[in-house]
Amino acid sequence: MGFGDLNHGFTGTWQYIIGDQQTHHAAVIDSVLDYNKETGVIGSESADGLLEVIQTQGYQVQWILETHAHADHLSASRYIQESLIQRGQKAPLVGIGQRINQVQQTMADIYKIPQSELQNTFDQTFTDDSSFFIGALEARVVHLPGHTPDHVGYIIGHNIFTGDSMFNPDVGSARCDFPGGCATELYDSMQKLLAFPPDYRLYTGHDYPPKDRMIDGKVLSIPISYTTVGEQMASNKHVKTGTKKQDFVRWRAERDDTLSEPKLLRQSMHVNVRGGRLPATAVDGFKISSVPERVAFAKI
Repeated sequence: MGFGDLNHGFTGTWQYIIGDQQTHHAAVIDSVLDYNKETGVIGSESADGLLEVIQTQGYQVQWILETHAHADHLSASRYIQESLIQRGQKAPLVGIGQRINQVQQTMADIYKIPQSELQNTFDQTFTDDSSFFIGALEARVVHLPGHTPDHVGYIIGHNIFTGDSMFNPDVGSARCDFPGGCATELYDSMQKLLAFPPDYRLYTGHDYPPKDRMIDGKVLSIPISYTTVGEQMASNKHVKTGTKKQDFVRWRAERDDTLSEPKLLRQSMHVNVRGGRLPATAVDGFKISSVPERVAFAKI
């Protein structure tokens, strides 16, 4: 299995490329468009970094995957899809978990999104425990609710791409105060991940490195993309082995009450429930002054 990870510094998002070295087919997980809400400029620097890796490795991308409808960044899925089509590749499928329809309806009510812009927004919606292939690599979908109800992870070999269901041990866990979020479900999802063999790697969707992070005996406040199940069991600050559900749920609720909403919440929701497309017409609170070529708009 070939592998690439790129960190988006502004949002702390880890973006991944997984490739089958035999067939050179690949998948992209949780891609990011750059966006400045003060200026309204949408950029593609981060997504272009992914495309550069794809080109260098000679990958044919089959899948552009989302772990959930992100609340802190705009998905680059359609920009990457169109860019690859223009390079002569067959259109990769944009996939997400089947419960995205629940999130779409919730956000449509909150942000007054027309139903016409939520039709056939994703190319594939995965059922729980379903499998698909990246070349000859088998991938399995695991439902990991709690942060959001649509949240899924992708199991590929001994690697699990966990999105926002479990963070690195010195960061802990994601917030559960978004619509449909649930601390009890998040605890259960984290326990599901901790039930895998200790050597399995858990690749996180975000990393917010604390100032006192220790790496190889040195204080290095740099982002890391994965730890093992064994490491998480031993030292996850929120749900290591022995942590009781009621203690986690109580602490998570108290913590979430102190958090402000993500800086790009409105803009992210508008794009991500539309399957990576910008709104067809102007919407309140979402300034757009410059858009790269190949960024898609929803159809009315």
